[in-house]
Parts: sequence; structure tokens; C-alpha cells
Amino acid sequence: MDLSFAQVVDAAEARLKVSDDAIAKERITGAVIDNRQVTGGELFVAIAGAHADGNRFAKAALDAGACAVLTADADAALASGAAPERLIVVADPVLALGKIAKFWLAFLRQRTQADLKVVGVTGSVGKTTTKDLLSALLRHRGPVIAPPNSFNNEIGLALTVLRAGFDTVSLVLEMGADRAGNIAYLTDIAPLDLSIVLIVAKAHLGNFGTIEQTVREKSQIIAGTSAQGITILNADDPNVAAMAGDAKCQVGYFSADASVQLQQSELFAAVSELTQVDGYARFTLHLDGETQTVTLGLPGMHHVANALAASAAAKILGVDFADIVAELEQAKPSSPHRMDVRQIDGMLVIDDAYNANPTSMRAGIAALGTLGAKYARRIAVLGQMLELGPDSAQEHRQLLQPLLEANVQDLYLVGSDAFALTTPAREAGLNVVEYSSVDSLIAELDSLLLPDCALLFKGSNGTRVW
Repeated sequence: MDLSFAQVVDAAEARLKVSDDAIAKERITGAVIDNRQVTGGELFVAIAGAHADGNRFAKAALDAGACAVLTADADAALASGAAPERLIVVADPVLALGKIAKFWLAFLRQRTQADLKVVGVTGSVGKTTTKDLLSALLRHRGPVIAPPNSFNNEIGLALTVLRAGFDTVSLVLEMGADRAGNIAYLTDIAPLDLSIVLIVAKAHLGNFGTIEQTVREKSQIIAGTSAQGITILNADDPNVAAMAGDAKCQVGYFSADASVQLQQSELFAAVSELTQVDGYARFTLHLDGETQTVTLGLPGMHHVANALAASAAAKILGVDFADIVAELEQAKPSSPHRMDVRQIDGMLVIDDAYNANPTSMRAGIAALGTLGAKYARRIAVLGQMLELGPDSAQEHRQLLQPLLEANVQDLYLVGSDAFALTTPAREAGLNVVEYSSVDSLIAELDSLLLPDCALLFKGSNGTRVW
């Protein structure tokens, strides 16, 4: 980001214009929502959140070198000691941040012409892993900007866009949705050249109500894709594949189902000879007419679909097939708490604890079964899956079969919704212990662990299983 104070004021549609000519010409070189991240020249976005009011730190941000404070509460910012001439006052700082990001991206596109490509990834499962893989692949095109962790909401996406510079040739964006209208809002900030839809699963049903409403929301990423662009859809998910009917751009597909016929002209990325080697997927990759055997560097068979989606996008954007294969084979988890597999004191620890829904929970449990097959005991620490609405109890009970198939012996459950699984799991012979919070579990975890065990951590972000 490199805009003048006056340009930021105009882009944010602030209530007051800048009266000081010298300040109006100062450059704002980034945006942060945490005053501790200020290094000099940033716009500090003062958000009044549930746990802290950013306005209380307005002066601290300016003292650290921030150029301006974006606020909806001038009185609170002034009360912190902030200089009034440094305040950009708006009705809603989050919406104003989005407007600034939209202005900056349009400005970049005008300056860089066709060099900059904007890619958006959505889906109920695998967004962050696919984003991380794609970021690694697209480095072969040149400088890439992508969000850290799961910066996929209206704040995270805007901050990511504002990190793009004049040398950026690939801007990779993760687009999440827990409310109707989220995806349309995000694509309005950042219209896409290429979009990817991974899978639509039972996530946030407490907000969306039905899987059909979730499908409609995710499909908005296609509407936010340029008519001259392309969308890449998961051919293995009927709900996603059907989104092609609404597309005004070119459509391509990927499929992790080895039985899919490869001669389909629209099938861009596919696999054959899919096998598993010590919990890692090995397959023949078919990508736009080229073929190569690949052993995926990420553990778990469920990552094959993510790898195909990222590979298809990279190939479309000009990355060489050989570079794609090499990146897939050396891939490692780059965002925390996502299928991070490590040996600790003779135990195998699978940290997939960032978030969970029924689909990703099954994938994590299956990974415990395959990666932990050589260990004497398999232990699952599962936090409740949140936002499942009235189906929550049933969805938790339905985890029993995956646990049995993975030969899990010990099950530690965190959160009352997960306790619906307790009785059927005990009746099936599992040792089950319930915990109301992670604090009580952490206090006992060392005494619960057994030698020669494989241990999975998995749960919705709000349970703090991570």
C-alpha cells in the first residue's frame, strides 16, 4: 500500500476532509488493527471489539509511528491522547477498511495492467491448505501476496489486499463465509481473475440453516469472477459441480476420484493409481494433458483434492508442470494447527486443531488411523463442532464409525455438544473422558498420555483445542 493521507480519506469516504496540506501529502504504507504491529507509516484501524476497544490504543499507535487512525468513535480516540488531525472519522471502520482496499486494488490493476492476477479460494474444507499450496506454486510466476493463517473475513481479506504492491503478480485470497452476503462483499472488494470452489459441507448451518443456503453463498464467488476469467470447480461434489450453470466465465474442473473419465475435455486436473504410503498420498497426476507420479508432501488422503485445485490454478496461470510436481512433493504445512504431524517423546502428534466441521473431522480421524497405524494406541482429543444448529448432537454421534475404523481406543471430548458421542462410544468399547473446557483437559493431559501412542487434536476454533 502506498497512498497519500488525502487519498485514504477519500477512499474511506470519511466525514471530514484534511485541512492540513502537509498531512494530506503524507504517505500511508499499510494498515494494521493491532497497535503492536505498527512499524511506521501505517493506518491504525481502531475496531471496538467484544474484548477490547482499539480506540483506547489510538495514541499508542501514533506514538509507535502510525500515520493515521481510522475510527468511528473520535471521542474515545481523543480520550486516549490521539492528535485530532490524525483521525480519519467514518461510520464503520471495517467497512471503510474494505473501501480503502477496493480502491487500492483498482489502483494497482490500473498501474500493473494484466500482470497482476487475483485468485480467490472458498469452500467449507481445505481453504487454507489450498491457499498455502497455491501461494507456493505461484512463486514461480513472481512475487505473491497471500493471507497468513485464515485471514478470510472482511478484515483479513482487506488487510491482505493492502499488502499487495506494484511488484505483486499474484494475489491469493481465502474467502470464508458464515453469513449470507459475505462472499459477495469480499469479491466486491477484490474482483477475481480466477476462483476455486473446493467443497460444500455442513459448516455454519446454525447461521445458514440448510446446506442449500450454504451452496448459494459459496457460489457467489463465481459471480465475483471476471467474465474473462475462469472458475475451477470440484467435480466430485455435485453441489459444487452444479454451480457451473450460473457461471458467465470459463469453467474448469478437478477430481480426486480416480474412476472419473479423463477424456472429459473440461476436466483440467485429475488422478489415477491413487494409493497411500504411510499416510501420504501417492498418485499419477493428470494436469492439462501432462502426466507424472507424485507423492504428496502433506499427510492425509484428503489433501489430494486441495493439491489438484491448487495445481490446476497454477497451470492456468502459467506455472510449469515440473515446478508444480516439485512443489507438491516438498509441500509442508505452512499455517499453524493444520495437519502438522510431528514426533514428540516417542509419540506421534497430529495437530489439526484450528477448526472443524463434520467433513474435516472425519478426515482428521482417518489421518489418525493411517498415520498412527504403527503405534500401540490411538488417542483422539476432539473439541465440539460449533454452529451446526439442531443437527449438532446427531453429527457428533456420527463420528463413532470413523473412530472405530481408525481403531481409536481413547477419546477425550471438550465441550457439551461433543458429549452426545459419549454414550455410543463407551458402548462400543472406547475409553471416553468428558471435559467442559480445554483448561481442565490441559491440567490432566500429561497424566493421560501413554507411551507409543498416536494423538490427534481436532475441534472448532472456539473450543480452543489448539
